[in-house]
Amino acid sequence: MSSSRYIEAKEIYAKFGVDTEKALQKLKDVCISIHCWQGDDVVGFDGKESLSGGIQTTGNYIGRARTPDELMADLDKVLSLIGGKKKLNLHASYAIFDDGETVGRDKLEPKHFKKWLDFAKERNMGIDFNPTFFSHPMVKDNLTLSSPDEEVREYWVNHGKKCLEIAEYFATETGVPCVMNIWISDGYKDIPSDRYSPRARYKKSLDEILSTPYDKSKVYITLESKVFGIGLESYTVGSSEFCLSYSAKAGITPLMDNGHYHPTEMVSDKISSLLLFNEKIALHITRPVRWDSDHVVLFDDETKEIAKEIVLNDALDRVFIATDYFDASINRISAWITGVRSVQKALLYALLLPTNLKELQEQNDLTSLMVMQEELKTAPLGDVWNEYLHRENVDVDYLSQVKDYEKMFWRQENNEKYI
Repeated sequence: MSSSRYIEAKEIYAKFGVDTEKALQKLKDVCISIHCWQGDDVVGFDGKESLSGGIQTTGNYIGRARTPDELMADLDKVLSLIGGKKKLNLHASYAIFDDGETVGRDKLEPKHFKKWLDFAKERNMGIDFNPTFFSHPMVKDNLTLSSPDEEVREYWVNHGKKCLEIAEYFATETGVPCVMNIWISDGYKDIPSDRYSPRARYKKSLDEILSTPYDKSKVYITLESKVFGIGLESYTVGSSEFCLSYSAKAGITPLMDNGHYHPTEMVSDKISSLLLFNEKIALHITRPVRWDSDHVVLFDDETKEIAKEIVLNDALDRVFIATDYFDASINRISAWITGVRSVQKALLYALLLPTNLKELQEQNDLTSLMVMQEELKTAPLGDVWNEYLHRENVDVDYLSQVKDYEKMFWRQENNEKYI
């Protein structure tokens, strides 16, 4: 039964011409791809290499998942406290090997992800996938697909091809299309003498990966850019211009991570442009603080603007939405839930906006537009949000459950975690 507060909120939104029931139904059907790497600080399971390649996680809060079983248990707790449709987003570094087995990333096979497939199928989820072009001995001089060392470049091309095979395996087995995202951290710390050649080699590598036959109805290959990273502050091979140009030429899907641009660049402003020229686009939603710091996503202005651009342009079925952040300074499960719920809350906020906002702009009635936008800021979004959680059978208060889980499964005195 709906609460009296929701009934009142429903009436308030109706005065703006908004049907809250339609908004709730649409939100229920939006799929969010949830990144696995928040639970273990992007360490993965395919080796003991330290995190490298323009990526850095900070903090030492207790309870980092150290094994596949621990990570899956943590994910289950997260999934139990998030409503709506979900997908699992995996990196190749989360391959699970049998005892004693060692396989390079250039030789990964679907069988190394069978446990993840079983996990997803049991929970009625699809899987997205990412080749892992970082934190590995074959990353030489901060270069992979753009390396002048042909042995290095070929190794990573083979990795990309293997990942494409695995992505199609996921899509075939789950019946849900798989987004396979390519991002490399290649670049230079200081000003390079030659910007062209690394990008030419990167283009060649991508061409070779994409030469592998695959079912385009099952796998959507996306390409992600970045402005800079730790250790490659002056030049990144996969710049925005490169990635957008390559995506357009190759007929693949552009992916924007809102932490991968200059601080004054807003991904929300870019969405409409990309929608005009692409059948689909993809997003990694994060929260940069002065740089690509991958802070936990909050219900902040840019997250709301991103959601508005998707919803008001009727593009919910054209945008692949995924989260991408990692914070080791706080409870990792709480961070997971907070971030995903913030994305969903932003989408609900956008779904509760009146459809006539566009009309007011077209009519140049900017006065009415401003007044209505200001009035909507104090509309009872929270009551509609709580109704959504109620209908999805998840608690509004997730923090107490997270803390109970922490006490139950983590040995705080010596930082050991057990299941």
